[in-house]
Amino acid sequence: QVQLVESGGGLVEAGGSLRLSCVASGTFSTINLMRWYRQAPGKQRELVAGITASGSTNYADAVKDRFTVSRDTAKNTVYLQMNSVSPEDTAVYSCYAYVLVGGRLNNFWGQGTQVTVSS
Repeated sequence: QVQLVESGGGLVEAGGSLRLSCVASGTFSTINLMRWYRQAPGKQRELVAGITASGSTNYADAVKDRFTVSRDTAKNTVYLQMNSVSPEDTAVYSCYAYVLVGGRLNNFWGQGTQVTVSS
């Protein structure tokens, strides 16, 4: 029904920047909420940032003031601008969307994109 495809991951040096994108496609009415999560090896998945349909945002303390989440509603796309990255930001970053499909809200996940920060 809804597919989420992330892109923009890769290898970056500490202190550098990276921009992730997540595009939603399929048949749906509205995307209520989009979030970025990450999971590092041996750790639990954690919320990185989220943005509502109205544009309200929230961030994990670990990324506040370094990462910025934004969305292009017309393109059904959410972005994560990552600045001043550190090796602790190394993880698989996944996109999540809370989507109105057929009158019901559903959860959808992307496959994830690897971000590796070298020291």
